[in-house]
Amino acid sequence: MTIDIERVVAGGRGLGRADDGRVVMLSGAVPGDRVEAEVIDKGRFLEGRVAEVVTGSADRVAEPCPERANGCGGCDWQMIDPAAQPRLRAEIVIDALRRLGRIPDAAERVALGPSLDPAGYRTTIRAAVLDGRAGYRRAESHEIVPVGSCLVAHPLAEEILVDGHFGRATEIRVRVGVASGDRQVVLDADSTDGVEVPDGVEVLTRAEAKAGGGDPVHETVAGVDFAISAESFFQCRPDGAAALVDLVRAGVGDAAPDGVLLDAYGGVGLFGATVAADRDVVLVESSRSAIADARHNLADATVIRSTLERFRPEPADVVVADPGREGLGRRSVERLEATGADRFVLVSCDPAALGRDTRLLSEAGFSLDRVTTVDLFGHTSHVEAVATFDR
Repeated sequence: MTIDIERVVAGGRGLGRADDGRVVMLSGAVPGDRVEAEVIDKGRFLEGRVAEVVTGSADRVAEPCPERANGCGGCDWQMIDPAAQPRLRAEIVIDALRRLGRIPDAAERVALGPSLDPAGYRTTIRAAVLDGRAGYRRAESHEIVPVGSCLVAHPLAEEILVDGHFGRATEIRVRVGVASGDRQVVLDADSTDGVEVPDGVEVLTRAEAKAGGGDPVHETVAGVDFAISAESFFQCRPDGAAALVDLVRAGVGDAAPDGVLLDAYGGVGLFGATVAADRDVVLVESSRSAIADARHNLADATVIRSTLERFRPEPADVVVADPGREGLGRRSVERLEATGADRFVLVSCDPAALGRDTRLLSEAGFSLDRVTTVDLFGHTSHVEAVATFDR
């Protein structure tokens, strides 16, 4: 069927309407496109993909990475002008806040953050392996496409992906430190037999990484040096981490300058180490690896290993929370509200979760002040945002 694309929705798909009024969601579509689409009837709505672009949007461009033409399924927004991507991500956030957060004036509260280079940025990458070579999966398929380049990988990481041979592994995780030059590969295999990587790259098996083996990768953000173990999460680009730090610092502002800052889902201590100023820091994290890194990176903080659902609330003046893709959820909101904090800064990596958490925080007595989107993942529909709430 022929569809006019009105806007994008969470997950990066374009939305239009069929002749009978039902919603159609299409991968590979850009607002302003008129397309021929192959669709599957899901009852209340239809979904599918673009078969042919009849009339292209003003924001549609030729995909810049040659690997897409070879079948690579990564970077789902390469057909969208990088200059238009930030605006479209903000529209996704506004839609989620209206529908799920019940914020009718969401558009007035959402701002665009700093523009970051959409190429050569990723310092942490997961890749599949086929016959020893790294690659990505074809769109909507399990088929692996080996790649000879990667538009979004940092050069230190791209060299490993392209030139490395990974033996009997079926998946690898690459991490590099831009400031330090450290480079590391973790294999989902029990042996490094047959592995060949550039000089200076540390190679770990899955078991070695889980046991805490290997050297941490070091990175510098906002003037602070961080040690990051193989099993610990860290943002995929240091300039993006710095942009988040700036926004979280602005969100914390002058709230209780001599009080207690609770760094929830604190990871290796990115925010506790950079935005606390003279506040005492209590960091809560469930990952054993990240806890060990946090104790190294924040020598003076109180570091607690616990899930938020089981965390026994302690008095705090400011909360900074950076949950995973699933967001906070009701139980965690209850725990964090019980700290008595009057300022709440939420770092969200999923618009739908942000919408749901906004509603939960509203029900707990917090009012949304502002949300700023950050373009951590250029050429993709992934959205990162920092939201500030006051009791």
